Amino acid sequence: MSFTQLGISEDLNKGLKELGITTPSKIQEQAIPLLLEQGNDFIGKAQTGTGKTAAFGLPLLMHTDANKHQTQSLILAPTRELAQQIQKQLFRFTKYTDKIFTETVFGGEKIDRQIQRLQRTTHIVVATPGRLVDLIKRKAVDIRYINTIVLDEADEMLSMGFKKDLDFILGTISSNRNIWLFSATMPQALQGIVKKYLSPNALQITVDKNDAVNTKIAHQFVVGEEANKVDTMTYFLKGNKNERGIIFSRTKVAARSLTEQLLKRGFEVGVLEGDMQQKERDKVMRAFKNKKLNLLVATDVAARGIDVANLAFVLHYQLPDQSEYYVHRSGRTARGGKTGISIAFVDHKEVKFLRNLEKELGIRFTQLR
Repeated sequence: MSFTQLGISEDLNKGLKELGITTPSKIQEQAIPLLLEQGNDFIGKAQTGTGKTAAFGLPLLMHTDANKHQTQSLILAPTRELAQQIQKQLFRFTKYTDKIFTETVFGGEKIDRQIQRLQRTTHIVVATPGRLVDLIKRKAVDIRYINTIVLDEADEMLSMGFKKDLDFILGTISSNRNIWLFSATMPQALQGIVKKYLSPNALQITVDKNDAVNTKIAHQFVVGEEANKVDTMTYFLKGNKNERGIIFSRTKVAARSLTEQLLKRGFEVGVLEGDMQQKERDKVMRAFKNKKLNLLVATDVAARGIDVANLAFVLHYQLPDQSEYYVHRSGRTARGGKTGISIAFVDHKEVKFLRNLEKELGIRFTQLR
């Protein structure tokens, strides 16, 4: 199945081909034809890394009238990084189309600057919920003509405490609009939002976890004592000192501690965790993207939306709480058709979690000795 067969225009298809995107992923294949038909609410249950941005972004661009100056669509994302990534993708997709203007708004940047930018023609607004609420209250963004609102990683928005903001936004926009909701999980609070704001006839698709896992990733693990974990990791990093990668921890405290230990051992490493100021986050991400840092230590939520090309590996200093997070973590490597490795550093008790992941995700872990 090609994007043209799914109903995507030749101009958009040309932009996709230039990005090396030629074959639709499972969620794109299922969602695009449904979303191209206007007039439906939609629920897509899929992990990060399955190609959701193109699944909702391409139909959204197809529905946008470049000749109208109103804001026609709204995309909500849990983090600044994910919002910026979505905006960047939409910009790339539209290289050969009529000019469609997208603006990104988020906390941590001067609101006056964003208000100024929104005064220009803006067809699509990509926003984090808190900052959008501020802009609506200041009457700096006009959402009267919104015909589609996308909630990307909706479960993550709720877990980050944005329920009140979502209620405000969804209660403010016209009732004559479509809501497209994408989420990896459907917790109780999210089911409440679905019931309150989406049509009972909303179209639904689910992409299996097995389909979300990139087959170009080699999944490996090392068993050892907690006290020796950093030494084992150091041995791997020294053997791959010219390669770039992300090391994941489950907690902010562990992320900070590990970063300090690696810095003492002479590694160029930055940290990304939830308590950091936005300026600090931007500085670290800039250094990592510009290859001034080869290593990044990150917590799961802080790493949402990270899209850095040519990462050779992902290391799991601590295992995640959920299998969805493992898919998201490991999916930072082996992007754009390349291969990559994902290594979990575990103790004997944690091997059981890996065996469960194998069954759940249809993958195979190889033990390194």
